[in-house]
Order: sequence, then C-alpha cells, then structure tokens
Amino acid sequence: MTTDTIASSPSLSDALAEIAAMDGSISREAALAAFRRHLARTQHLLQQAFERDELSGLTAAAALAGHMDAVVVTLMDYTGSVARPNAPDRMTVVATGGYGRGFLAPFSDIDLLFLTDADPSEETLAAVEFMLYFLWDLGLKVGHATRSVEECLTEARSDATVRTTLLDARCLVGEKPLFDEFRRRFRAQCVELGAAEFIRVKQAERAARHRRYGDSPFLVEPNVKEGRGAMRDLHYLHWVANYVYDIRDVDDLLSIDGPYGPMLTLREARHFRRAQDFLWTVRFHLHYVAGRPEERLTFDLQPIVGARMGYTRHGVQDGVERFMRHYFLTARDVARLTHVLEPELVRVARGSPAVVAPTDKILLQAGIILADGQLLCADIDASANTPIIMLKIMQFARDRHLRIHPLALRSMIRNERTTIQLRRDPQAMAIFLDLLCGKDGETGRSDGARWLTLMNETGILSRLVPDWARIVGQMQFDTYHVFTVDEHTIEALRVVASLERGELTEAAPVASSLVDHLQSRRALYTAVLLHDIAKGRGGDHSVLGAEIALTICPMLGLSAEETEMVSWLVLHHLLLSQTAFKRDIDDPKTILDLVDTVQSPERLKLLLVLTVADMRAVSPKVWNGWKATLLRELYTRVAEVLAGGLATTERDVRVARAKEAAAERLSDWTAEDIATFLDLGYPAYWLSFDPATHERHGRVIRDASHRNAPLSVQHEVLHNRAVTEVTVYAADHAGLFSRIAGALAIAGASIVDARIHTLTNGMALDTFWIQDANGGIFASPQRLARLSVLIEQALAGSLRMENEIRGLSDALLGQRMRAIHVPPRVVIDNHASNTHTVVEVNGRDRPGLLHDVTAAITGEGMQIASAHVSTYGVRAIDVFYIKDVFGLKVQNERKLENLRQAILEALAAGDTSTPTEPESESLNRGRPKVDAA
Repeated sequence: MTTDTIASSPSLSDALAEIAAMDGSISREAALAAFRRHLARTQHLLQQAFERDELSGLTAAAALAGHMDAVVVTLMDYTGSVARPNAPDRMTVVATGGYGRGFLAPFSDIDLLFLTDADPSEETLAAVEFMLYFLWDLGLKVGHATRSVEECLTEARSDATVRTTLLDARCLVGEKPLFDEFRRRFRAQCVELGAAEFIRVKQAERAARHRRYGDSPFLVEPNVKEGRGAMRDLHYLHWVANYVYDIRDVDDLLSIDGPYGPMLTLREARHFRRAQDFLWTVRFHLHYVAGRPEERLTFDLQPIVGARMGYTRHGVQDGVERFMRHYFLTARDVARLTHVLEPELVRVARGSPAVVAPTDKILLQAGIILADGQLLCADIDASANTPIIMLKIMQFARDRHLRIHPLALRSMIRNERTTIQLRRDPQAMAIFLDLLCGKDGETGRSDGARWLTLMNETGILSRLVPDWARIVGQMQFDTYHVFTVDEHTIEALRVVASLERGELTEAAPVASSLVDHLQSRRALYTAVLLHDIAKGRGGDHSVLGAEIALTICPMLGLSAEETEMVSWLVLHHLLLSQTAFKRDIDDPKTILDLVDTVQSPERLKLLLVLTVADMRAVSPKVWNGWKATLLRELYTRVAEVLAGGLATTERDVRVARAKEAAAERLSDWTAEDIATFLDLGYPAYWLSFDPATHERHGRVIRDASHRNAPLSVQHEVLHNRAVTEVTVYAADHAGLFSRIAGALAIAGASIVDARIHTLTNGMALDTFWIQDANGGIFASPQRLARLSVLIEQALAGSLRMENEIRGLSDALLGQRMRAIHVPPRVVIDNHASNTHTVVEVNGRDRPGLLHDVTAAITGEGMQIASAHVSTYGVRAIDVFYIKDVFGLKVQNERKLENLRQAILEALAAGDTSTPTEPESESLNRGRPKVDAA
C-alpha cells in the first residue's frame, strides 16, 4: 500500500457531495460524521502502510500533512456554504510551523493562520470560529491565530518566535494573491531586520533547549524532538538557511557556494536526508506505540520501537542496543551538520568575511592565523592536505586560551578521514597524548575531556584510535548507565581533571589527596581512556580491553613500562569497587587477596583514582558518602599491608586492640560491666566495627540487660557516611535477619550493608546501614519512629509482611523499569573466604528483595554472617557470607544446589519482567566477575 493507494480512496469532497445529493443539504452533524470517517480511514491506511515499511518516516509525515491539507480545504469550502458571511473579507488559510513545512506526526498539533487583508469582520470571525470548533470536534489539536497582513508583520518584527513560524508559512486555501502579498512583504521585512539578530535569538533558544533536555546527544533516554542532535536541531538549520537564502529545503544549499567553499556537499546532503528520515521514522513509531504525542525514547519504548524498525540481535548485541546505537550515531551526524552549516550561514548573515588579525610568527609557521580573534587555518584546504594541523590548532587553543574558529571546526569535520594518516606519526601521537593528559602551562590544569569531546564529535578520535569507533554511540540497556560508553569515558576523564583541580576534596578526599602524587600520570589518563574500550564485544571487557591496550599504548608513544601499567589498570579497573561493595573487607583473606593482586602502593593509588573516576562518571546518583567510605576503608587497609604495617593475619592482636579501644570509650562503666561486654563478642565481631560503633553497641546491650528488654532497636544517623545505622538487639532465632529486612523495606528504607552477629549470651546483634529510596540519609524522626515500630511488629509476628511488600512492589515498579529484564543469577564461591561460603545473588531490585532472599537462605538451614548490598540501576547484587548450622563452610554439593534453587525461586517470585533462563554458577575455582561500572 502506497500513498497513491491512500489517495485513490474515496475523497472527502465526494462523500459530502453524496450526502448533499441525498438530503439536499448537509447538516453539521452529517458533515462531522463524514469528516470523521474520512480521517479514520486515511489515518488507518497510512498507519498500515507505514508499519508494513511501505512508507518511510519522512514520506509518511508528508503524506499525513497532505491528507490534512485536503481536510482543511474541504472544510473551508463547507464553511463557505454554511456560515455564509454577508460581506466576506479577503481571507487565506495558511499552514504554519511544522505543518507549514509540509510534515505532520500522527499526534502533532495543526498550526493554522487565518490571514486577512484588514481587521476581520464579525462574519469572518464567525466563519473562523465555525472551522475551529469543527476541527476540535474531530479530535484534532489546533494552534491558531487570526491576523491581518499588517498584524502579522508587526508581530513578526517584535517576536522572533512568530517570525520563525511564518518562515514556513504555506498557503492552503483562499485568496492566493493575498498570501503572495504577505509573503513578499514578510521576506522584505526579514531582509530589513537582518539574519544576524535572528540567528542570535535562535542560538539562545537552542542553548536553553539543550540545557533542559540534555547537553549531550548521547543520553540513554533521548528526546527525539527536542534533545541535542534531534529533530529540532535539524529544524534550526532549516530556519537559518530559509532566513538567509529564502529556500524551502536544505537540499537547495547544494547549488549555493559560500564564502569558504560549497555550503553543502553531496555527502552532507545525504547525511541530512538520512537523519531527517530516521528521526521521523522513530517519531512515528513512538506516537503509534504510545498512542499519544510521546517524544521521549524511554527504556520501555526502546525495545518496541527497535523491533518495529527491524533491529534484531546480531552477535553479542541485542536488537535494542543496535537500534539505539543507530540513533546516537544519527544524533552525532546532526551535531556535525550543525558545525558544518552554521559557520557559513552565520558568515553570510553578517555579510563580511572573517577578519584576519595580526598573527605571531609561531602560529604562521604552523599554518594558523587569527581570524575574529579565533584560530583558523591559513589555507582553507590545509586540513585535507596536512591533517596534523587539526591537532595543532587544538594544542594552540589550549596553550593560549583561544577559541577555535567555527570555520576550522567545519574543516575538521569535512576532512576527518584524512587523520587516518596520523596513526603512526610520532609527532601527531605526541600532540594527541599531550591533549589527553598534558597540563595548561599557565594554569597547570588539564582539560583532556574538552579536547576528547571535540575530537569525538568531529570524528577525529575514531580515525586516530580505530578501536574507539566501536564504542561511539554504544549503549547498555539498563538504568545504571546514563551515558553511552564513549560519553561515559570522556566524563571519567573530566572527573580525573576535577580531582586534580581539588574540586572533589569533600566528595573523594583520599583520591583528591593522591592524584597529585602519582608517578604514572600518563598511564592513568590513558587507562581512563581505554578502560571500557572493549565494551560490546562479548566476553569480559576488562580482559579484552587489557589486550587492546597493549597495541594502542605503543602507538600513542607510551613506554613499555607505561604500557604494562595501563594494561594492568584496564584489566583490574573493577577490582576495588567489586571488593568494597561485594566482599567483607573485615575478612583477612579479602585484604590479602587484594594485596596479592595489587602488589605495589603506586598501583593501588592509580586504581583508586581510576575507580572513583569510573564510578562518578556513570551517573550523578551512583556516588554517595557510603560508597566513598567503603572505598576509603578498603584503600587504607590494603595500603597498610603494602607499607609493611600490621598484617591482616595477626587476628588476635587486632582483636585485643579493638577491645582496648572499646574499654577506653566506656571508661564511665564499672570494670565488671566492661568485662561482661568484652566477653560477649566473638573475634569476628570485634574485627567488624570501629571503636565508636562498639561503644554504641555496648550501651544498647547494657541498657537492654538492665531493663530486661527482649528487644532493643537503636538508630544513629551517620552524616559523614551518608547512612543511618540501625542496631537490633534481640534473642537469636532462625529468620530474624529476614524479618528485620522486610520491616525495613516496608518502612521505605534501602539497605546498603548489614552485619549479623550472635553473641556468647545467645542474643543476636544485627546492624544495618540504610538510606532512603533516593540514596539519601534516612533521617526523618517520624520515619525512624515508624521504622522501630515496624521492626517490633515484624519480630512479634503481627505484621502481614508479604502482603505489604507486594503492595510496595506494585506501586514502585513502573512500566518503564519493568521493560529492563535482569536475568536471575546465583554464584556460590567457596574460595573467597577461609571461613565462610560466599553467595552472590543477582536479580531485579525491588522492595523486599533482601527479605525474600534471606528467608530462602534461612529456610535451607544456613546462618548469615554478613550481607553486602549493591544496586546498579534496576539490578541488585547482594552478597552473603554464610555458614551451616555447625558454624562451618557449606561444602555439600547437594545442599548448595538446594540453596541455589531456593534463592532462584525467591527471585522469580517478585520479578514481573519478561522471564528468561536463570544463570547460575558454583565457583570452586575463584571469584565471579560482575560488570558493575
């Protein structure tokens, strides 16, 4: 079915004529019914043709606008026969805005201008009102204005938005000479006002729009209409070209030569058409799928739109990831087209060539001049003939604090392919490495992210480092990463620079103090550049990336020692975060294993800075005070061993020191009370907390003992760690941890870590560190009071926990989040600890997840010693250190398999997303690797 097929269906005029022939006249109700049938039929036929791939997005948009033209024209004729104005004015119905350009989306507004030659009469206003109410009754959204020619010109003179709307004005029906008169006078006014002022206004509007919808074209839930690199940016180019040259289509620029070469090349025109068609296709699918004017490509809609557009799994990439990569590459093309077209259009609008300023000898020798106070190639073709000049311009711009001329950026984009020649050029690679990690000679600051962003947008970076091209626009279909891989990498470089400038001293004090004392600074910056270079290839991206680094680093000019360091850092860039958030750092084996891998203080320092940069670059919500504390504690313990300090194996010494510190803080107690408290904890307890926490626990226990209280709940807000510590002292019994976890979930708390200890008196001392659902401190007095009550009710058995938790899950998990499936996965590791079996559980995060999983573990007769909770978007990764009923590791394979199945059932019970086969492993070989950043 094509547009011709749709056009050949019975016309609206024929339908009205048939009604008139039968009834002699056409009532409004009969006309309205005929219009509705016609609209429904044509829209249905158009949707069918589009969804069968018989129409592209651009063609469908033009066809829909054409059908709407027919509706408006026919309605005008019908209005003339019904409203019958006694003294009709000269009037023309004009399409404006996007409709004026001749394109409509399924749920777009219809912008109409009722143009008159003078102030409209009452009869004309009545006719306009009749038409508007008719269109509204058809269910159409209409933007409208009724103005005389003089009023249009007055409004356009004072309001650039009105002027923009009228640029696309298109006569639909009525007095064509009147429209021609308006068009002539409007264009003359545009020339009089000049294009320069109009462009400034549109640039300001674009900047505000980008700030609102995201300055990056690589946000993982983009707005296809308003975002950077989206449709509105193409419209901006259209408006400016239309204003400057009075053309209806950007393709018309092919025949126009600007001051510095062709306005548009055939290749660029092809990219423009492809981008326009692709974005229109995406937008049509969005509207049809959502059933409304949806412009944001959210997670729940991405798989549907991608599948409708024919994107399927290819190799290791899901169809949705392939679709979104195409989207991001299209957005980048739009950004490049803006850099290419805008400078020439602005130059024509100003009406004067670039003003060359006096240039010093050093710049002239490099083939660079100053124009308009900005850096520009002396020879407009220099980028094509001598591509290294592109890198030199950036270097001079950094060193001299100058801007790069827009015409120079235009030249870079048009000639980016020539930079392939520089891959083995030592001078070019030295400049590239200097731009990546070199410091500004005047300020001593590095801003490699700025230059990497420029090289990425112009395409130079993909030519210099071919492996980079594979991660451009590469997304991961989850809610954890808010940027594509390339944008995340550049953001990580920006974080390192912020650490060097001392801007993150409060958020990351240890990394900030270390970054200026690194011996391998170039290796650090290069490792940040390459840490995710192998994403999207399948397999462990850390291992693959380490191998790629061995090839890229020598090409960049790094020494053998630096190359080895970069490769090691890429291989282990997740090591610290995995250990801090998913292992018990109070377990001596955890620290010793880390020491064996790191081996040197310099490596540890580099790894910490890389970890901080990687985490902070994932999204604004990932980094918090609790994670900073865990990393800081882990770093301190490993650094202590590497420096030859207290060995983690000296367990008895450490326990004795912990008891001494606790006794000092409890100096107001009697010697008998202190001795009683010190005898309660097993060695694992004394090694798990700092002296301040031991003191708090001691006072809770003594108070409960004096009151003979069966249950005590105490909470302490720890602002320096951005968590609230909840301590529960109660008689130990199976399922205690699970019930407390359920009560915390119902209270709206998110558990970030937990420690479970049974004391020598048979009582349980369970400690939880919690935050609110948004990662903030759980500190409201009312909420804390309710939390205590819920814990008491849960342990007393008076709380209908399962029902409460299910209700929370239904309320909090929206359709957008349910679209992302997290395969359930259970990994059992008997080598990560000498004393415990470590169980790692991966599943969809939801309220009560920890309650369900721990209930399953307890139900299998296992004891939980500690829990370490991490959340990455909708994925929860919870790690439990467990023992059997005899206090030993769980070695029996049958018990381990039963445990695994019980946990998988608990995960499946609350997961309402699309099911797939669960993954599981029993690791008696080593630690699991989880891609967490």
